[in-house]
Amino acid sequence: MKAKIVILNWNGRQHLETYLPSVVASCPDWAGVVVADNGSTDDSVEWLVAHYPQVELVLLDRNYGFAEGYNRALAQVEDAEYLVLLNSDVETPEGWLTPLVECLESDPRVGAVAPKLRSWCDRTSFEYAGASGGFMDVLGYPFCRGRIMGTIEKDCGQYDDARNVFWASGAAFACRSSVFRSLGGFDGDFFAHQEEIDLCWRMWRAGYTVRVEPRSVVYHLGGGTLPTSSPRKTYLNHRNNLSMLYKNLNSPIRRTLVVGVRLVLDGLTAAMYLCKGEWQGVKAVWQAHRDFFARRRSLRAKRTPSIASPEGVYRGSMVLRYLFGGRTFNQMM
Repeated sequence: MKAKIVILNWNGRQHLETYLPSVVASCPDWAGVVVADNGSTDDSVEWLVAHYPQVELVLLDRNYGFAEGYNRALAQVEDAEYLVLLNSDVETPEGWLTPLVECLESDPRVGAVAPKLRSWCDRTSFEYAGASGGFMDVLGYPFCRGRIMGTIEKDCGQYDDARNVFWASGAAFACRSSVFRSLGGFDGDFFAHQEEIDLCWRMWRAGYTVRVEPRSVVYHLGGGTLPTSSPRKTYLNHRNNLSMLYKNLNSPIRRTLVVGVRLVLDGLTAAMYLCKGEWQGVKAVWQAHRDFFARRRSLRAKRTPSIASPEGVYRGSMVLRYLFGGRTFNQMM
């Protein structure tokens, strides 16, 4: 089969009921739909079997998180040239998949490609998790074409050009199964958050490109598993971002400088939590730093040679540019 759309589910019966009908209805005859259940304790599996027997089901014995859950699930999806990872809270309109596969087939150097993400709640706006392609600044802060920090733009067609980007959102992206497997998939130790950025960075380092194809549009709810205010999300974002930088920055001098600056800035973030009395946020940042330092040896072992440099890196500070008026992608770049 040309492509398999793989949805990782964990206790998401409500999301499946809301969004899966659009995925099944918009799936072309050269693709298939797979739901990989990550050890759900609700009635997701029973509901799927009863209502969508045509959907392929992969059962995992427990919740392995987004990263390792997908690794284990995709290891059981063997008959697809392209893998399309899709969150359970994404609505897909008719024709969304074809432009992504056309992009992959047009150039063998493309490792992954993302659609344009709009908000399911406000269909005229970009969606936080990916908008129209992901970028990163010199300090490792991710941002999107259409979303800088908390500022989300309306989609007026200003970012409708297909182009190379630094990363494709894990909420919806298509990749070559051969590339995913050759690079070892996601880093399972990440559990969730920023594992797709790490994988895209490794694709760039291996000589592949990552693109966004805005002819394909999907609608993402966002925050379906962990809300933005969750201390667990804060912990994972801080720990995984430091881990990603430590793994993928080639130059020892640059690695030391960037990670050192990020540790200081993370400390300022913790101080802000402290001033607001948000003790769980302070604890999350401290735990993230503690676990990052504990993992440095294993992170060093994961470094691989780089044969190419990534595109989509802003050579300044996204935070400073934002504070001085760069509230949109076009203003900043």
